[in-house]
Amino acid sequence: MPFATVEDVAQRSFDYVVIGGGTAGLPAAVRLSEDPSVSILVLEAGHVDILGDFKIDVPAQFGHTLGDPRYDWAFMTVQQKNLNDNQVLWSRGKGLGGTSAMNFYYWSKPPAADIDSFEKLGNPGWNWAEYKKYSNKSESVHLPAKEQTDLYPHIFTDESCGKSGPIQVVIPPHLHKEDLVFQETMVNKGLKLINDPYSGNITGTWIGASNLDPRTWKRSYAATAYLLPNIHRPNLNVLTSALVSRILFKEAKGNEDRTAETVAFIYDGKAYIVNVKKEVILSAGGIKSPHILELSGIGQPEVISKIGVDVVVDLPGVGENVQEHTLVSLPFELPPGHESLDLLLDPSYAAKAKELHALGQGLYRTGIASVAFFPLSATQYEGTSSLIDTLEADVDAKGQAGNLPPGLEEQLRLQIAALRDDTIPDCEVILFPAYYFPNAPPEKGKCYVTPIVCLNHPISRGTIHAESKDPTVPPVCDPHYFESDVDLEIMVQMVKFIRGLKEVEPWKSGMVKEAFPLSNRDSDDDIRGESGTIFHTAGSCSMLPRDKRGVVDPKLKVYGTTNLRIADISILPLQIAAHTQATAYMIGEKVADIVKAENAEI
Repeated sequence: MPFATVEDVAQRSFDYVVIGGGTAGLPAAVRLSEDPSVSILVLEAGHVDILGDFKIDVPAQFGHTLGDPRYDWAFMTVQQKNLNDNQVLWSRGKGLGGTSAMNFYYWSKPPAADIDSFEKLGNPGWNWAEYKKYSNKSESVHLPAKEQTDLYPHIFTDESCGKSGPIQVVIPPHLHKEDLVFQETMVNKGLKLINDPYSGNITGTWIGASNLDPRTWKRSYAATAYLLPNIHRPNLNVLTSALVSRILFKEAKGNEDRTAETVAFIYDGKAYIVNVKKEVILSAGGIKSPHILELSGIGQPEVISKIGVDVVVDLPGVGENVQEHTLVSLPFELPPGHESLDLLLDPSYAAKAKELHALGQGLYRTGIASVAFFPLSATQYEGTSSLIDTLEADVDAKGQAGNLPPGLEEQLRLQIAALRDDTIPDCEVILFPAYYFPNAPPEKGKCYVTPIVCLNHPISRGTIHAESKDPTVPPVCDPHYFESDVDLEIMVQMVKFIRGLKEVEPWKSGMVKEAFPLSNRDSDDDIRGESGTIFHTAGSCSMLPRDKRGVVDPKLKVYGTTNLRIADISILPLQIAAHTQATAYMIGEKVADIVKAENAEI
């Protein structure tokens, strides 16, 4: 592969320097390289040798790369007092493709109302119509194959989907017995069956797709779908194993906006720089992007000064407004005759499955298919209205007293309105096709399916901040899990909702038992002890007005700079009811068009 060497790029000048070769960074770089008159450099901290890796390419290996430094940044949160003092592993992809190389490859898009809320917060052009335009540009969605429809009567349509984008998207072909049980049970619980979950209406129960290539049944992700088909372009340069340490700016007079002129990075223990002719696009993700800003002198002066860095731009929103999806899992034992990924725990079975995958067959084609999204009221929680009223009264009191950070009241008002709106889903259930429960092992030889409940719109807000100017020292990640009692109560009610499925057909007769029937598992303490993350950190560089603690404007330009933009999930001002990779691709596509349009005007 024609990847750059450090000698190729050090001290050289490039029109665009993209920091981070991940889910948004590679689409941005590749789209910019469509203009042969400009030069692009991608600096990626991970190693190139994960390309073609079995653990990445072949699906159904959920979690096999998590915590492994070959693939994973493996950030850890600080102890969470509201999670019984537990720390949480925040895995993020380290390598070409970023987290798209190691996620659970579920293809999910938010409700239209979630995206339209961005525009309501002061971001013109960030609405559902624009989202759909750029998301569709990233994807090629395939209808279910006959072998699937013969087993399960899919009603999935692709009317709202893209047909010619780089990312291949398809419904995985396995485990439809479990899907059928789950889907029918959700309908019997009163949820609507959705046949177009990419239309902006996701409230109901549905079969979703995965970013897998149906020609090879391998993962289709940023490195293989965007980068490799275009790596031979002479104006597209990619350097791996390059850890960006900071962005340096030209001197400015008075209050002039600062212009990025060089990017410093570390390669094989040595320091290097590259020069910037036009723009820097920071696409290092929800955790590293605020970290790199602070290392570069952009953020809260007290944070930056504490680590011994000179303040370049006073921007209090950097590393604030962090919102993270949380989960609790409840595994159920399947009766004989059902398949699940637990079968792959048998080495001999896994070896045969690997052989079958090479033929386009077998269990290694499995993905997550069934999900349900619904409002809190669908859990039949009698305290729904009073819970929302209490939250609203708290926001009223804090707002009147001036005890909310700038911009937060507007966000919370939108979240309260969403909680009251039964067309907007606050709750999610994922049907995971195996045993998923970190606190206890499964029984050998048995198959399981695990409903996982997820909190979509957390009220709690966390922080991510540098604690050292040494770029190899990770930032301090504090999501403030369950700081809001509302978040905890919603999780409790979702767990009760799942445990109640034991009284609803066909779940009632279709499952052997809940794997841990002796545990109460719907008390506050149980939820605190068993909650984890879905690895969807948003908000740390929020797209908001500057006086509302915004970090970037609607053109994704960092306030106080002339040529630095951020393009990743960190810019989302409010968390969305979706798994975030499709949104990251959308951001990468959109930022490229923004940059092209602005530079065409010069």
